[in-house]
Amino acid sequence: MKKVFVTVAIALGFISTSIAQEIDFGVQVGANFAKLSGEDIEDADGRTGFNVGITGEVQTSQQFGILVGAIYSQQGLDGEVFGEEATLKLDYINVPVLAKFYLGGSGLALEAGPQIGFLVNDEIEVNGTDFDQSIFEAQNIDFSAGGGMSYKFKEGTTLEGLAFGARYMIGLNNVYEDNETFDDDVTNSVLSINLGYKF
Repeated sequence: MKKVFVTVAIALGFISTSIAQEIDFGVQVGANFAKLSGEDIEDADGRTGFNVGITGEVQTSQQFGILVGAIYSQQGLDGEVFGEEATLKLDYINVPVLAKFYLGGSGLALEAGPQIGFLVNDEIEVNGTDFDQSIFEAQNIDFSAGGGMSYKFKEGTTLEGLAFGARYMIGLNNVYEDNETFDDDVTNSVLSINLGYKF
């Protein structure tokens, strides 16, 4: 956990120092529709969970901003794996660093950028029973990239401070590296729908 906050603090410090702008801090909460991708689990369903965390955004102009966050994110899958009903619970603290491109100076923005995830929970249930996960343990670090859209209500409006958006992140590394259980790479992907508030 300490690594996460150090990473966020360094990122925010670098951004604010380099562009000398005020940072708008906020919180977000939302729903996750996560999935693991790979040949061995292509028929498995995704896992529905939630995300919650803090964000900081520097808007350098009416058209551009940078967002950094520390987001607790429930991911994994829930479905058939090797003929058995299984639930793989992979929970991360994700640290996105996203460029935000505001359209026409409005509150509507396109987002894109990388994300690093720190694994904080790794559980497996097979047919409703806890499974010996030492057989295949997830990697502690997950890298992903992606983007989405967001909208924040501007200063002076009735809903000032509120924001909402949707984001899709695709994993870039094998979740179960150095493991012989899966014949192919297994990667994360997650669609999140979020509601936020900027202070």
